[in-house]
Amino acid sequence: MPQPALIAHDVVRSLGGRRVLDGVRLTASPGHRIGLIGENGAGKSTLLRVLAGVDEPDAGSVSRPDGIGFLRQKLPFDAATTIAAVLDEALREAREDLAELERLGEELARVPEDDPAHRRLLDAYGRRLEQAQDRESWDADRRAALVLDGLGLGAFGQDRTLGSLSGGQRARLALAALLVRRPPALLLDEPTNHLDDGAAAFVEEQIRELPGAVVVASHDRAFLDAVCTDLIDLDPAVDGPVRYGGNYSAYLGQKRAERERWERRYAEEQQELRELRHWAGVTAHRVAPDRERRDNEKMGYGHRAGRVQNQISRRVRDAARRLAELERTRVAEPPRPLRFTPGELAVPAEESPRPLVALRDVRVPGRLALDGLEVPATDRLLVTGGNGAGKSTLLAVLAGCLPAEGEVRRRPGLTVGLLTQDTVFERPGRTVRDTYELSLGAERAGRVPLGSLGLLHEADLDKPVGQLSVGQRRRLALALLVARPPHLLLLDEPTNHLSPRLCDGLEAALGTGPGAVVVAGHDRWLRRRWQGRELRLEPGQDGHREHPARARARH
Repeated sequence: MPQPALIAHDVVRSLGGRRVLDGVRLTASPGHRIGLIGENGAGKSTLLRVLAGVDEPDAGSVSRPDGIGFLRQKLPFDAATTIAAVLDEALREAREDLAELERLGEELARVPEDDPAHRRLLDAYGRRLEQAQDRESWDADRRAALVLDGLGLGAFGQDRTLGSLSGGQRARLALAALLVRRPPALLLDEPTNHLDDGAAAFVEEQIRELPGAVVVASHDRAFLDAVCTDLIDLDPAVDGPVRYGGNYSAYLGQKRAERERWERRYAEEQQELRELRHWAGVTAHRVAPDRERRDNEKMGYGHRAGRVQNQISRRVRDAARRLAELERTRVAEPPRPLRFTPGELAVPAEESPRPLVALRDVRVPGRLALDGLEVPATDRLLVTGGNGAGKSTLLAVLAGCLPAEGEVRRRPGLTVGLLTQDTVFERPGRTVRDTYELSLGAERAGRVPLGSLGLLHEADLDKPVGQLSVGQRRRLALALLVARPPHLLLLDEPTNHLSPRLCDGLEAALGTGPGAVVVAGHDRWLRRRWQGRELRLEPGQDGHREHPARARARH
């Protein structure tokens, strides 16, 4: 029996007085993998919550298969829950399938074939058998071990509590539980934020093999390219959200063409409006009944006045009608997309042959072991490596936020800015604009207006910081750093939660320039285009966070 589709019909959802979703329609049939893309705050997470049934729409309806799976950005697990308990819940449906098949088989063996109950039991057995085949229930325990290994969790003791895991490890465990379960429809919110290359490739393969529908909100351009059969862009468009067939690479070309058509249509319509207004106004004035006629108009006027007057009056009426219709139905002006436009990410330090920071035989027990690293004054360094290899630890050491054993030398007067993965503002009730101005000071905020950086829409500047999405808070944190650029800028997973367009802008800004920039990241799209140095941190042999990392550099 085929699985039903996941269908949203004319969904409307408002949050904080703003209409986030306005008549969204979506059909996700089994075997289709739909990516949701758009700026932070466009409604991707909101739509997933409505599709999952976590939130109810203000208007419209959602039809969903039973047992839908939903990966949220904030995990619903209790800190005292063990890994074993999470896996038991993930395997529960598969084990119920097998137990029910065994029970129905035993009943079928006892009930004679000519008994009416035999047909009912046979039908129930067939339905359960199909369900078990879709879930691959017989293979569930082996699949659980395979998925844990694929996500770098296989060596963890199953008696470990979730409270003992890092945020990234908990996120991977939540994703593993859904992949083990194989629900009839799967909703994923930023599934690759905490995955290294191997884990991301493994998840892509697992998702492509799922028989049910998948809807995923992601800023990971490489993931969208590898997985999606369709993309829905929730950013403003002339006719509302647009569905594009194909993966992310196909979307880029289609989106460019669609934007050009919208801009061209808008420009042509505006030109027609100007001409109609001018023609209707000027011509109406020229044929006004009380206008005094010139002498050359008086000659023969009585012979043709009525005919000419009627023709011109009709044209004026036609123009006025067309003008009224066009003003009622005219195309909205294409909104100006956010484009990251910083002046400089970092500023030059005083001339000196010495590096900005030099590390030698640095150790952070259980987290990082590095023989040596120098960061020159104009360095562009990409730090890569698997989960637990020590990337965030290295950035914290470079920033001076984390003490380390060994030798750490910094230039006197060095200024450092660090964008961490977790962005928290102490005053969530304070507006974005006030947070920016109070953090920088009025003079600096005036010289570098927040709106000039292209990271946040004007409409968001008077919102309380606590009402911003995760991505919007990270954008604000990035804005605070580049508004007063340091000598050394450290960015930890900077493209997480940023829209694809802003990621492109950030990548362009990361090119050569004054000052030094060090980026730690998993973003495969960014790494394919990286032009600077690369430092890869290698975890211990079994990949545990508890084992130190060694590093090697590639130029």
